[in-house]
Amino acid sequence: MKLKIAAFIILLAFQNIFPQSLLRTFEIGNNKKTTTFESENPASNSINDILVVGDTIWLGTSRGLSQSTDNGTSWKNYYNTSEFGTESVTALLYAGGVIFASTAHSVEKDGTSFPEGSGLRFSSDNGITWQAVSQPLDEPGDSSVRYGNNVLRALPVTVAVQNIIYDFAFAGNKIWIAAFAGGLRSVSFDSLTNNTKAKWSRTILPPDYLSSLKPSDSLSFTLQPVAGKFGKEEYLNYRLFSLVAINDSTLYAGTANGINKTTNAFLPADSLRWEKFNHQNQDNPISGNFVVALGFNTYYKTVFAASWKANDQNEFYAVSYSKDGGVNWNTTLLGEKPHNFASYSSSTIITTDNGPFLNEIRSSLNSWLNTGSIIDKKTGLALQTSVFYSAAFSNNGLTAWVGSEDGLVKNEMPYSNWSDDWKIFYASQPLQRKDDSYAFPNPFSPKMEKVKIKYNTGGASKKVTIRIFDFGMNYLRTVIQNVDRGNPAHVINASNADGINGVLDYWDGKDDSGSVVPNGVYFYRVEIQGQELQFGKIMVIQ
Repeated sequence: MKLKIAAFIILLAFQNIFPQSLLRTFEIGNNKKTTTFESENPASNSINDILVVGDTIWLGTSRGLSQSTDNGTSWKNYYNTSEFGTESVTALLYAGGVIFASTAHSVEKDGTSFPEGSGLRFSSDNGITWQAVSQPLDEPGDSSVRYGNNVLRALPVTVAVQNIIYDFAFAGNKIWIAAFAGGLRSVSFDSLTNNTKAKWSRTILPPDYLSSLKPSDSLSFTLQPVAGKFGKEEYLNYRLFSLVAINDSTLYAGTANGINKTTNAFLPADSLRWEKFNHQNQDNPISGNFVVALGFNTYYKTVFAASWKANDQNEFYAVSYSKDGGVNWNTTLLGEKPHNFASYSSSTIITTDNGPFLNEIRSSLNSWLNTGSIIDKKTGLALQTSVFYSAAFSNNGLTAWVGSEDGLVKNEMPYSNWSDDWKIFYASQPLQRKDDSYAFPNPFSPKMEKVKIKYNTGGASKKVTIRIFDFGMNYLRTVIQNVDRGNPAHVINASNADGINGVLDYWDGKDDSGSVVPNGVYFYRVEIQGQELQFGKIMVIQ
């Protein structure tokens, strides 16, 4: 799964932040100008997906696509370009020399925010030019689907709301997408890359009450993820979230009703055979039917599933894995909420709400090592979240890239274990003046996060004190007092041509007694050695 999930709906967060960056304009085909941001950080702190291809690192984030070709020293950010606009990137795929990125945004419906898919973009020249593909939709008259000798009624998916590409796979020379209410769809790789309007095929999977499906079956059910105009039937197995292809013919698809497997992905959609694995239909089953992510470790020949608790009270959150093609499943990391997988040789990273885990003993998948606190080796800055969504290894397996809900981190792993060599990347709005400072996110809730206070030390190491006051300027808290900051302590942006850098500290929303302050407006004061006092406002909302 390439995007954070809560229940069956994902709300895409677009934070009002911009990277410390250099605007760059260049020309592409047909003299069309595209603008990207070159920055020392990615465009967003919410990292949905990570993909490493050769020496290129790709990030799918809440603020679009980011790319680095120098091991993270600099980033090209595609946010606000003509191709990507202000879309989030939900999933990434590299296949046949082409990079694919799915996009989405949120829309308001009757006061509630819903995800809406906006299709995908692909590039065959490493991101220089892009082609756009609209979100796959059905025509209103697409009310039937052929499967074997059966003609099944099908509810047309005619809108992009709740029809969002959460994952990609490449198998059978096809691009496959898991599109939630849009279901499982595929299109020929050659057809799509030569024609952005190529027709996507809808895939027939077993309804919730069946454990397998083959073209010779006599079937009578309606293909629909929710009850609709064709009746009260609604099938959780038609709500698609995750995919993994383990070879050219074998594909696994994760839904809200378990895991579906085909071994003949090269066949047309109406000829595919499927078997389904879930918590109810096996002796050694997956932990839960809500499968938000799938992965595969080639060294162990093992399929991993982020198997969350769905409807059955006997289900539970865990990682499920199978070494025999899904016949039997084991569980590990019981009680954790896993989000994604990354593998290199015998190493596997699992990202969860409680941090990333790495298998500690290479011969076992039951012993996992958490990172603990992540502290930037150079700056001493500590990551303030434990929720991680994505991960990838470098091509030699000696570097791990891990994406969280609040920053990207890089770990140098010379012995294939977590080391203390961490680098933290933070996206933030650049400071405009030497006496500039600001707090973000603002407003903030102390129950959910810490507020970041960003300021400038002019590229030098200086003594810094930060204090918090209430609206009446009554003293509440000393955040730090007379500590060294800048060059390099807590630096997230190196000095620019005007001598302005970016230094970061945190306030947890508490006063000196350890009590969380009530809702309201507060002031921070930054005292920097040899500089004028810097003030700013912080709004607390709980």
